Amino acid sequence: MDLNGLSLKELKDLQAQVAKAIASYEDRKKKDALAELEDRARALGFSLAELTGLQVARKRAPATAKYANPENSADTWSGRGRKPRWFEAAIKAGRPIEDMMI
Repeated sequence: MDLNGLSLKELKDLQAQVAKAIASYEDRKKKDALAELEDRARALGFSLAELTGLQVARKRAPATAKYANPENSADTWSGRGRKPRWFEAAIKAGRPIEDMMI
């Protein structure tokens, strides 16, 4: 291929095609290597995640509300995570948790 005979536009198009080909090649090689490692781990009786210590993140279902603010029922809390201020204030004021349950 005679690169000197190509115009600037043709050279830039060729450069873009080469960049895409390189990225595609690297992706294929990574997938092949990963498949090979997974097969080898499975042959040894493990999963690749067990051997590398990497776990696939589990997706949690959205939490349903369990408690509602007695002052404003639009303020709710699922019972997960940090307690909202209204919940802590109600507990400090002596309100039983059962009164705030939905």
